[in-house]
Amino acid sequence: MVRNIEVISSEECVPKHKLSVMDMWFKATKSYHRKFEPRVHVWKLKAEKTCEEYRCMVGDKVEEAEWKGLEHWQLMKSIMMETAQDICGMSNAPHRHKETWWWNEEFAEAVREKKIMHGKWKKENTKEARKE
Repeated sequence: MVRNIEVISSEECVPKHKLSVMDMWFKATKSYHRKFEPRVHVWKLKAEKTCEEYRCMVGDKVEEAEWKGLEHWQLMKSIMMETAQDICGMSNAPHRHKETWWWNEEFAEAVREKKIMHGKWKKENTKEARKE
């Protein structure tokens, strides 16, 4: 939103152009955070044992199902999704912190040592402490 516009006629920026001054207000946009939706761990179906168990349970449920009207696809989808949830499980919560593959004990020890040395240098504030 633009407010309070003034043209300063005594100042010439470029020939035949006058300086204009204004107050501008910008609204901060809200950041959008995706809501967490639990997901089925379908990657577990790559294991042969889990895949075979899934096939057997889906087959049993398909045989027991009552197929009425035009809702075959919806019924098949619900059977497959429920079975996958039972066998594979669902994700519980979003990951709070991303995993860092490069962080290990050696690296952590180096950072710890550096923090100690930095604190020592700040406390003493001498050239000898800085060299260490």
